[in-house]
Amino acid sequence: MAKHQFQTEIGQLLKLMTHSLYSNKEIFIRELISNSSDAIDKFNYMKLTDEKFKEEEWIGQININIDDKDNSLTIADNGLGMNEEDLINHLGTIAKSGTKSFVESLTGDAKKDSNLIGQFGVGFYSVFMVAEQVDVITKKAGEEQAYMFSTDGTGEFEIKPVTKEEHGTVVYIKLKEEEKEFLSKWKVAEVVKKYSNHIAYPITMHYWEDETTGEGDDATTKKVKKSEQANAATALWTVQKSNLKKEDYIEFYKGLAHGDDEPLTYLHNKVEGANEFTTLFYIPKTAPMDLYRADYQSGVKLYVKRVFITDDDKELLPTYLRFVKGIIDSEDLPLNVSRELLQSNKILANIKQSSTKRILKAIKKLKDDDAVTFTKQYNKVIKEGIFQDHTNKELLLEIVKYKSSTEEGMVSFEDYISRGDSEKKEIYYIAGEDEKVLRNSPLLEAYKKANIEVLIMDDKEIDEIVTPSIGQYKEWSLKDITTVDAPDSKTEEEKEVISKEFKSLTDKIKEILGEEVKEVKTTSRLTTSPSCVVKDANDPMAGMAHMFAQMGQEMPETPLILEVNPEHAMIQKLDKLENQDTFADMAWILLDSAKLSEGLEPKDKSAFASRVAKVATLAL
Repeated sequence: MAKHQFQTEIGQLLKLMTHSLYSNKEIFIRELISNSSDAIDKFNYMKLTDEKFKEEEWIGQININIDDKDNSLTIADNGLGMNEEDLINHLGTIAKSGTKSFVESLTGDAKKDSNLIGQFGVGFYSVFMVAEQVDVITKKAGEEQAYMFSTDGTGEFEIKPVTKEEHGTVVYIKLKEEEKEFLSKWKVAEVVKKYSNHIAYPITMHYWEDETTGEGDDATTKKVKKSEQANAATALWTVQKSNLKKEDYIEFYKGLAHGDDEPLTYLHNKVEGANEFTTLFYIPKTAPMDLYRADYQSGVKLYVKRVFITDDDKELLPTYLRFVKGIIDSEDLPLNVSRELLQSNKILANIKQSSTKRILKAIKKLKDDDAVTFTKQYNKVIKEGIFQDHTNKELLLEIVKYKSSTEEGMVSFEDYISRGDSEKKEIYYIAGEDEKVLRNSPLLEAYKKANIEVLIMDDKEIDEIVTPSIGQYKEWSLKDITTVDAPDSKTEEEKEVISKEFKSLTDKIKEILGEEVKEVKTTSRLTTSPSCVVKDANDPMAGMAHMFAQMGQEMPETPLILEVNPEHAMIQKLDKLENQDTFADMAWILLDSAKLSEGLEPKDKSAFASRVAKVATLAL
């Protein structure tokens, strides 16, 4: 018998199970049945595609034995089973990267954590909410040796060889004294009905019941073993929509998502024609915790004629829809379709295209609080889609939302153009990584004065890549306010006069700042700030910024244009200043403070601080 230590994160998880999560103990039945169903799915596929198993007489089934004398519950399946290596990898460790961040995300809030536990694929450990000892007896299909995994959940587990006739897994749970409610057939049946009614395989409960025979003095009572099926055992997506209620869809989703939350929406479709397939998709209310991980788990299961094929194919939907959970069941794909063939299969490509459009239309229909929730959880991945999916770009542009300089909450492009100038047809935006900095940018001053709305795009890493690629929305051009002229009441002639009047000043500032700026000029875009920095829209490198970002490369630094406000008292006094040292200090302060206003770093922070101190001392 080999003793092993649990992975550190598993130890933390077990501690949480045994000491914190008391309010939702019943989920352990849901999680173990779900594991059994997955194991049966996997063997079912092997039986249909692997010559070794084709002749085996086999029907997938799950059995729950309730033993009130032994104070135990046993959940058994005849699925794929596990060998010693599988037991160590699947039960002794969390065989997935990001385990540390997973454990750190556990909050101690029973409901939230029970959802996370299922989502992350570690639902087996929920059994320690009720168990004082767990034995897992298992034999992998096609192998001779069976094994038993045993633990009391305190930090160690043991694995030893045992004898078992059939492949599959038996989970024996010795219940804690205070958990005897799970020895009631009514309780177990209620939990199965609630979470696992639409598991596609029969779940049979076996229990002992008192049975009385005879009457009066001749009456005798004895314990009799009884059995009954506890679930409907019908794949929900195969049932006619007219025969299903909203509650059916929600309960099925809870099992699929390993949680208690309801989905934002769901869509169930049967498509007939050249390709016949059924889909059932759900949009979760909360984004999965691995949404932005490269090793995210796909939420969509692929079936062929009700036979499970895979739940690990990231090509079933576009990557930006990786938050969607659900089922695709094809009537046309071959049962032995390989992972390699799935990548290039025309039938699957058609299903993917059709499903994507349906999902996006369902998202577009979300209203009120549901629409707000969706935007909060998934707006960033929708932006990914705009860049990736040219076929559905217009639909995605109708879904995506942004913060606004004039409106509360998030606004769509459609909202913007309903308020915009229908003659100019321009959508103005400013992009960066800090909403507060963007809202206080001097570049917004002229737009505020002219009462023109500007979209605030503060997902810097993605907005600076995606937004330039949009170009237009319904004939409205997107304009970055850092590269275009601001709204202005002055004529070109008036601006030319001002430029000439302050030319000696701007030339002198340019001489001091040298290569740090591309140009220094007067501007009428500012109302309260003395200066600002802008990009040169004609600089080819400025237009290529998003390409460098997309390739993960650092953008070569391009000099900015410094614009000064000739109506500001500071600039007017600077124009008359004779002290050359103070003039030089002020020139640098104008540049560095303008950079700070846009969330940029001064080139020399200590020099900036020193100059501010010198000028402030003079003022005092």
